[in-house]
Amino acid sequence: MQLPSLLAVAAASQPAGGAAIGQVVIATSFATAATAGLLWLMTSYRSGRNRVLDRAGAFAERVSGLPAWAGLPAGVAAGSLLVALLGMYWDISLHIDNGRDPGPLANPAHYLILFGLYGVFASGCLAIALPKDRPGPAAIRIRSDWYAPVGGLLIAACGAFALIGFPLDDMWHRLFGQDVTLWGPTHLMLFGGASMTLIGQAVLLQEGMRARRAARRESGGGTRDLPLITAVRRVGMMGGLLIGLSTFQGEFDFGVPQFRFIFQPLLIALAAGFALVTARLWIGRGGAIAAAAMFLVVRGLISLIVGPVFGQTTPALPLYVVEALCVEGAALFLLGRPLVFGAVSGLLCGTVGFAAEWPWTHLVYPLPWNGSLLPEGLICAAVAGTAGGALGALLGLGLRGELPSPRVARGVALGAGLAIAVLVANGLATTRPTGERATLTVAQTQAPPKLAGRVTARIEPASAAHDAAWLTVTAWQGGGLVVDRMKRFGDGVYRGTKSIPLYGDWKATLRLQDGRQIAAVPVYMPEDAAIPAKEIPARAHVTRPFVLDRELLQRERKKDIPTWLWTAACLVVLTLGLGFFAALASGVARVARRDPRPAAQPPRAQRGVTARTPATA
Repeated sequence: MQLPSLLAVAAASQPAGGAAIGQVVIATSFATAATAGLLWLMTSYRSGRNRVLDRAGAFAERVSGLPAWAGLPAGVAAGSLLVALLGMYWDISLHIDNGRDPGPLANPAHYLILFGLYGVFASGCLAIALPKDRPGPAAIRIRSDWYAPVGGLLIAACGAFALIGFPLDDMWHRLFGQDVTLWGPTHLMLFGGASMTLIGQAVLLQEGMRARRAARRESGGGTRDLPLITAVRRVGMMGGLLIGLSTFQGEFDFGVPQFRFIFQPLLIALAAGFALVTARLWIGRGGAIAAAAMFLVVRGLISLIVGPVFGQTTPALPLYVVEALCVEGAALFLLGRPLVFGAVSGLLCGTVGFAAEWPWTHLVYPLPWNGSLLPEGLICAAVAGTAGGALGALLGLGLRGELPSPRVARGVALGAGLAIAVLVANGLATTRPTGERATLTVAQTQAPPKLAGRVTARIEPASAAHDAAWLTVTAWQGGGLVVDRMKRFGDGVYRGTKSIPLYGDWKATLRLQDGRQIAAVPVYMPEDAAIPAKEIPARAHVTRPFVLDRELLQRERKKDIPTWLWTAACLVVLTLGLGFFAALASGVARVARRDPRPAAQPPRAQRGVTARTPATA
């Protein structure tokens, strides 16, 4: 069956649950065939029956100056992640503009995501298969004389973790209905696993550079003069880590957040603290600025491709420039005390960075920051940045082979992790509407059948929206996105300025976030037989109660699911995630603590922390 035929079959209906069995079979068959081919390539290389990887590895070694087992997988992983990143943002924009998929094979963005994530997994497998000798002191024995670099195992684990998210996502939809939110548990597995691949890549690159130093030292060739492409690759990886951590902000980038506004500055500070501190410690002077610049170039191009080129909603992006300058400034005074440097840098990212991002949101974001974020948003950003900076210091020290003592490292990691968990729990704590309602008046701007109009809302009680984080009429999934920020015209009276489409597949709601309450009133919702759900027609004048925002934005979610089943499923995904992060931490620690270089004695003021400073600092 040809691809156009598959797409036509898939587009015949738009299920609100899991994918059609036929599409599951096709996707599984493709994945099985690809895995069989990858295993054949690995085993035939190990047995000497296939020279393809020999030739590709030799080319990568000439270009990168690194052993083939580090150079070739690094190139494959980098290209694959870029493909997956484009697919992810394209997929989000398609869901926002057009609604749920007719099926997984009918969404072109899914092919990019699958290809990219499988390429990441394959690159890890290549790193495992390619070494003919032990690739370093931290290498893990597979069998007899076959050793795998730790970074390769981490990359493969990240790719596998992300890929497992696809079948789990389908199971999730069958159990609970489609969760049209970026932060669905299985969605977090998909892009979370891909994001953390950058840590595995950094570990693999560090193992490769160590092996190169050792080989050149033995041959008397010196230990420096890495090719420019490998030096640039470190910048690319740290910029990529910043991009990966920023994907969690996606709903805010597009202007349809389903969670409290405080999460946006929190996530920006956490990403900046973690990635930019790591970059400064690992790359050296200017590393944080270089990583931020890489972020702006790559994410800027992705936004331009998704928006103007593909014709979808264009995602905004944070700047991170001031945060990078804060990290570089802190390094001038605190680099000799790396854990203190990380914490202070993160704190600056969450405070000075918060102030710097504020005017930027008014220039490019659909929902600019406002006074509702104070003081809670600033406090959360400061704590998140500090925690992220501490974790970034640990990662940077790990990549330099200079981790503090296990007791100190565990204490810092657990403390930072606990702080982040408390922040997330606080952000997720919301309340239900308590009788608030809105009287909607629609001034027609376009006649049926393509009805459109400007919305005026009288909210009762008037105090319900006085300190709103956002009050918008949002229309989406009908062929585009319209976010109309309501202007106050009196006590409890708010008027829109944009023409809102109220026909066909468009879904239009009055959305309000005030304090811990995220609520909405339907303006127009089409009939959806697959859920099933009745039409909520647009009226010239009507009064309707506020309901939970997710009941309208996640209309496809099933209503009759036992609480214990939902909780158990979330705990399963959480357990998988915690195990995944523990494996990453263990891999970084293994490589760091088996660094063959002699460690310098720590200064008395920082007992347990190695104070060695790299030549690039």
